[in-house]
Formats: sequence, structure tokens, C-alpha cells
Amino acid sequence: MSSNAPGLVNWITLIFLGLIWGASFMSITVALNGGAGPLSIAAIRLAIGAAALYAASNLLGYRLPGLGNTKLWLFILAVALFTNALPFTALGLALQHVPSAFAGVCMAAVPLLVLPLAHFLVPGETMSARKSAGFAIGFCGVVMLIGLGSLTEGDSALPARLACIGASFCYAIGSISTRLAPPCHPIPFSAAALILASIFMVPIAFVYEGVPGAMTLPEWGALIYLGLGPTALATILLVRVIQTAGPSFMSLVNYQVPVWSVIFGVAILGEALPGQFLTAMALILSGLALSRKRLRKPQDMPAA
Repeated sequence: MSSNAPGLVNWITLIFLGLIWGASFMSITVALNGGAGPLSIAAIRLAIGAAALYAASNLLGYRLPGLGNTKLWLFILAVALFTNALPFTALGLALQHVPSAFAGVCMAAVPLLVLPLAHFLVPGETMSARKSAGFAIGFCGVVMLIGLGSLTEGDSALPARLACIGASFCYAIGSISTRLAPPCHPIPFSAAALILASIFMVPIAFVYEGVPGAMTLPEWGALIYLGLGPTALATILLVRVIQTAGPSFMSLVNYQVPVWSVIFGVAILGEALPGQFLTAMALILSGLALSRKRLRKPQDMPAA
């Protein structure tokens, strides 16, 4: 199928992907409210996602990269840290203090944060006037999200807000690492990254938080969803859309995730959103729209 004619199935899949990623922030909040620690949430979703994606990779006939390919594994390690372990942990820590919708809107800044990194690290990805203008508009939205007053008034939620922005920056670094990595099919590549991230996070979570205490079925369901949905299934669907409709079409999901996160946060969790919150989201999405161009690779939207 041509990337110029994505078709109904790809449109439905794209919307479904936006929904899957948009619901992940609500799910983290639900698991946190059930007593799971942020490190445990990151470790459990990574372990579930790694097992599911490794099984899917084998079923689809893909093998993990050979251990002798040292250069590729170094990039896989970078992705494991910056696309999985670090942002998952940062989001878990942050969502103890900020609304889930806030974290979802912060993720819309990832493609904008990629722009200056790509300018210095990716050949041919220079900051044109259009990209620079889009970055400037989006950055204003990020500053509005953090809140200028909180920088000088000692707002207790400021560290959590900065952690969300830090997670976005980690995803941007992970995206650049994926672009620069030697060729490898996305499914075994992602499976290998999740396995490394699990090896890193599971012992840390056990040492600092122990085994999660008694949680209800919905709270365990939120953890299982995080592992199977945005961490595993979304990767397979992402590959399918890119192969049949192209990476430029796939990039449209960047506009959906913050909207879904706001819908879930307000409608299901009852979160209250300040007025500047929606204005900040509008600025970030406007900056993204202005800076967007046809993408060569698919990894601009994280599996948050």
C-alpha cells in the first residue's frame, strides 16, 4: 500500500496507537494509587513488555541481534536507557505529584526536542528557519507548562514537572540513538532494548522497593496493560503502519497522544486542568505542526 494512500485500516490503527499511548499516563497513576512504587512500575512493565516482544519476535521469525555486533548493541543499550529505563522511572516519580494529563502533554514536546539534537548529531537534519520557528513556539508552551512562577516561588510540584520534561528529553535522545543505529528490524531491536532495560531496572526496584504489596485487580490490570499495550503491542502496530503507510503518516500520532491523555485524565481520573495548561498544549502542538516535515525514520513518538 502506498504511503500516499494509507487506507482505512491504517487510520484506525493510528487512532488506536494514539489511544494506547495516551492511556499509559492514566495507567501509571492508577498503579501508583494502588501502592506500587515508581521503580516497581517501571520494572514490571519492562519485564512484561520484554517477554511479550521477545515472544512476538520469535513467532514472526526474527532473531535478536548477534552478540558479536558490538556497535549495534551499544546503540541498543542507549535506547534501553533513554527510551525505556530512565523515562519510565522519571514518569513514575513525577506522576506522584502532577496530573497524568500534564505528563501526556509533555510528551508532545519530544519531536521538538529532537530538532536541536538532530541538528548536531544527524547528517542532513539542519535547523531551518521553519524548524527554528516551530521549536521556539513549542518551547514557549513547555515554559508555560512548567510555570514561570514556580521557578521563583518554590512550587513543591516543580521537581515533578521538570522530571516530565526530563523524560521527554530522554525520549528525544533515544530517538536520535535509534536513527543513528546500524540497520536492524525494529521488533528484535526493541525486544533487545527492553531485555537490557529489564536487567537494569528489576534488581534496582527489588532492592529499593521490594515486592509490590496488596493491590486490587484494576491496579494489577494497569500494570499488565502498561507492559502489553504501550510497551509491546504498540511497537508491533507501529512497524505495521510504517511499512504500509510510511513514517510521515505515522508521525501524525504525535498530535493525538496529548489529547487522549487529557481526555483520560479529566474524564476517568477527574483531574482538574488550569487554563494555561490547554494554552501550553496548543502552543506545543502548533510548534510541532510548523516544524514537521516528512520523516525518514519512525521513532519520533515514544512508547510512553
